[in-house]
Amino acid sequence: MSTTVFKIGSYRFFFFSREEVRKHIHVYHPDGEAKFWLEPDIELARNYKLTEKQLNEIKKIIEENLDEIKNSWKEHFGN
Repeated sequence: MSTTVFKIGSYRFFFFSREEVRKHIHVYHPDGEAKFWLEPDIELARNYKLTEKQLNEIKKIIEENLDEIKNSWKEHFGN
């Protein structure tokens, strides 16, 4: 099961309910998917078919919304 944190343009940012404890976010786009670590730095963990341009756009969106993402993580996972 996944929980959407927010959508921006064609990107959907979400968590899976049963995942590892290290903070991260998944991103879906019709072209592919990616996973980014949130700590200690925002870093690409996995990419499936997204372009470098798309990954840079995603990273910028994460940077601009990092507080919201982390607050949503705390609400969803309780830590």
